[in-house]
Amino acid sequence: MSQVLRFRCPTCDEVHSGIPDLAFGAPAYFEQLSEEEREARAVLTPDTCVIDDTKFFIRGFLEIPIREQHDTFGWGVWVSLSEINFKRYVQFFDIDPPAGEGPYFGWFSNRLPRYPDTLNLKTQIHLQPGGDRPKIELEPTEHPLALHQRDGISLEELVAILAEALHGKPGVYRNAAG
Repeated sequence: MSQVLRFRCPTCDEVHSGIPDLAFGAPAYFEQLSEEEREARAVLTPDTCVIDDTKFFIRGFLEIPIREQHDTFGWGVWVSLSEINFKRYVQFFDIDPPAGEGPYFGWFSNRLPRYPDTLNLKTQIHLQPGGDRPKIELEPTEHPLALHQRDGISLEELVAILAEALHGKPGVYRNAAG
């Protein structure tokens, strides 16, 4: 039987149950546009974003193991794709991708708080069956986010991220809904 992880929040001092996944609603490049520019130049859905018909983004899932726990933490993040791979992704969006499809190369397109700049880290995008969002794999580097994906994150580091997310600046990120 799996035990629900509980932690005391350093911001509000309350005990929270469970580890929520956190997600960005859009790529950083979309967020940088004014409202007028967004309406004129961009199309944003929960899973895709196109800017100026030349920049293509998809939302995926970056999974981080929690050290000394039998659990993971997830970031819902955006990555850029080439136009060709974006069109292929959309083609397979609602169906299982054919065997051997991918991975696709992409650039990480969000800035995660509490990390050195994460924008434009190199990624591999792994399509998933059953309509699940693709898994994002960072290029193996010494960047702290890549190390967390490879080696895991301590519960203390994760609690600091969650405290900021639960009580920090509105709109920076939100709880993922799946």
